[in-house]
Amino acid sequence: MSFASLGLSDALVRAVTERGYTVPTPIQQQAIPAVLSGGDLLAGAQTGTGKTAGFTLPLLQRLATDNGRSAQAGGRAPIRALILTPTRELAAQVEESVREYGKYVKLKSMVIFGGVGIQPQIQQLRNRVDILVATPGRLLDHAGQRTLDLSRVEVLVLDEADRMLDMGFIHDIKKVLALLPRQRQNLLFSATFSDEIRTLADSLLNRATLIEVARRNAPAEAVSHRVYPVDRERKRELLAHLIKENGWRQVLVFTRTKHGANRLSEQLSRDGIASLAIHGNKSQSARTHALAQFKNGALPVLVATDIAARGLDIVELPHVVNFELPNVPEDYIHRIGRTGRAGSEGAAVSLVCVDENKLLADIEKVLKRSLPKDVLPGFEPDPRIKAEPIPNGRNRGAMPSRAPRSSSHTARAEPARSSHSRSQGPSWRGSAPSRSSDSRNALR
Repeated sequence: MSFASLGLSDALVRAVTERGYTVPTPIQQQAIPAVLSGGDLLAGAQTGTGKTAGFTLPLLQRLATDNGRSAQAGGRAPIRALILTPTRELAAQVEESVREYGKYVKLKSMVIFGGVGIQPQIQQLRNRVDILVATPGRLLDHAGQRTLDLSRVEVLVLDEADRMLDMGFIHDIKKVLALLPRQRQNLLFSATFSDEIRTLADSLLNRATLIEVARRNAPAEAVSHRVYPVDRERKRELLAHLIKENGWRQVLVFTRTKHGANRLSEQLSRDGIASLAIHGNKSQSARTHALAQFKNGALPVLVATDIAARGLDIVELPHVVNFELPNVPEDYIHRIGRTGRAGSEGAAVSLVCVDENKLLADIEKVLKRSLPKDVLPGFEPDPRIKAEPIPNGRNRGAMPSRAPRSSSHTARAEPARSSHSRSQGPSWRGSAPSRSSDSRNALR
């Protein structure tokens, strides 16, 4: 199957081909025709399987083919499509894809997120913008200052919707929905299908096509897994040993906290391993600089929190290391999805101390299999060390609750309301059966 056979124009096929893609991935094969049909869509696929192209290509096709609604007399051309993402890095990445795939069509796009000045964004919004990619917080900042108008949006895309819910954006999403017209196409893309995602889909989508190309909560198949049991105080030493002994040249390392990321990066640098940290308290320029160095191979180790790393797309990233296991087992899948992308092989390494045995068991339960364990000579865990509580995590018992964050952190106190209620409830006409499968300012 070719991209042309999916109904894409010569201009889009040319742009795709120039990026080196000739055969659409399974999610693209199903999503592109579904989006072109004009209906709502709920799509789930493993991270790294081409979800972004799955909605950007047909979105560009629809807007380029249909002239859309003309600008009002004396007014600006309307924003015709809105793509919401949870993090700055993902927003920038998606907008870059929109520009690259749309290089031969006459559509304009821009990206807005926090951590940078708002005035340049206001200036750019005064020009024509057909496709707007945004994070929820900064988008609502602009809406509050009346620097943009979303009343004529034709297509809404929620990308990485599961992560937006995990990060407590549900109230912001509802506020954004209240700014949109009732009649529009809704596309909801998610790496996993949780009960919360189903609830959101039921309230947002109308007679949506359901696409799920991987079993629920499945990790990328091209990723190998390895667990190294180790004492908590020797994790950094073990990580440095693995990097040096194996000659690793590009390693993405995950920590639970921003402070932990900073500390580990500094320690590795003192060990002679060049490293930088990215997280929500870093300036956007610092995050962009670190990521650019990491992508081009100048920086061997990038230490990141889950939030900052969401949406990172590094071609053929060979190694992901869980320096600390995530508190939520599904986040393990998101983390290791940074490697083994687009058919490339990757390795996921986890350094697990006695405190994290319950977290590891929860991850294995989600994966429905045990992960191979390898005790490295010289780094054997001391059996006399007892488990200690994990800050903001757990060693035992039930899953932590994901209560939404209080709205008291923002001056925007308007009630969350929905203007898109449908007269008839949603129903699924699935093209594939469903299978069991930092701070706020830092995220804008």
